[in-house]
Amino acid sequence: MSDNEKQGWFQRLRGKKTDDQSVQEEPQADVAPTTEVLAEPTPDAPAPEPAVEAPAVEVATAEAPAVEEEKTGWFTRLKKGLKKSSGAMSGGITGIFTKRKLDDETLEEFEELLITTDLGVSVAGKVTEALAKDKFNKEITDEEVKDIVAWEVEAILGRVAKPLVVEPTNKPHVILMAGVNGAGKTTTIGKLGKKFKDEGKSVMLAAGDTFRAAAVEQLQIWGDRVGVPVITKEIGSDAAALAFEAMERAIAENVDVLLIDTAGRLQNRDELMAELAKVVRVIGKKLDGAPHDTVLVLDATTGQNAVHQVEVFQKIANISGIVMTKLDGSARGGVLVACADKFGLPVHAIGVGEAIEDLQPFDPRDFARALVGLDD
Repeated sequence: MSDNEKQGWFQRLRGKKTDDQSVQEEPQADVAPTTEVLAEPTPDAPAPEPAVEAPAVEVATAEAPAVEEEKTGWFTRLKKGLKKSSGAMSGGITGIFTKRKLDDETLEEFEELLITTDLGVSVAGKVTEALAKDKFNKEITDEEVKDIVAWEVEAILGRVAKPLVVEPTNKPHVILMAGVNGAGKTTTIGKLGKKFKDEGKSVMLAAGDTFRAAAVEQLQIWGDRVGVPVITKEIGSDAAALAFEAMERAIAENVDVLLIDTAGRLQNRDELMAELAKVVRVIGKKLDGAPHDTVLVLDATTGQNAVHQVEVFQKIANISGIVMTKLDGSARGGVLVACADKFGLPVHAIGVGEAIEDLQPFDPRDFARALVGLDD
């Protein structure tokens, strides 16, 4: 095949529009925050029975099978959570690359598949170009394609995988949680509170969603479950005032970590976003450098709308990192790759279910392989 023919696809690729917003969904419909009910599951189930410790084993390598089993269990849950995305991608790849050479037509079909699985236009172009680089006009199997996709996705995600770390010099280390209604903020706060407490840190929660009694009650349930105090005010109180009081108490009690909930706010409601900006200002006035982390919780089922959410919240609240929740089998998990590629924000953790152990630090390799439908 001549060089001119081979360059044809690359010229079209460079000419393609790379604005991810061209495939975004419309923003979610607006609803009044005083009448909404949390879509997050209320953590009212009894806490699991504490595990019985196994007798000490003198052989140093005896723990390896248990560690491997734990990792395998998490990867299995992750694959189940990404079932919708991986099914579409894996099935699409198999359908395209069955007994076919990698030509212009095949590449275009492949790129379109990646876009429809929420990777976004930019990522789809990069992955397609990587595939064509060494395999153009050659026969290639669907398994080879999946390996290449997983490799490229892992490379993108590997640049943003970063744990949420509490700095001991911050007293308290203030983490502000933001996101739209139903994304999983309150549940995520409870799980993070448990994680930090298990690490030996003193933790305090603040029920900054003062619009809804259900949100305050839910955080109180998590506080009781985890065994940490929860700062609340009467329903309808000023959220910034609540944040200020929580800061005062956390400073006075020398707390290690203060997690502040906020009202779920839609990114197309200017007045609610302005209130979030006020909360950020008040926290900063009370303690220089706070909030030390402003974490955006994204619902994986929203697809490309998550890209728009990151864009708007980043302008208002200077988002420092992302937690993605609700990888529950109906998720459109490819959008996390699109967000990572476009914004470069750290991805701290992902959640696949309601249980505390279902929120885990983000592993780019596990996510990439589960997304494509490969085994660990």
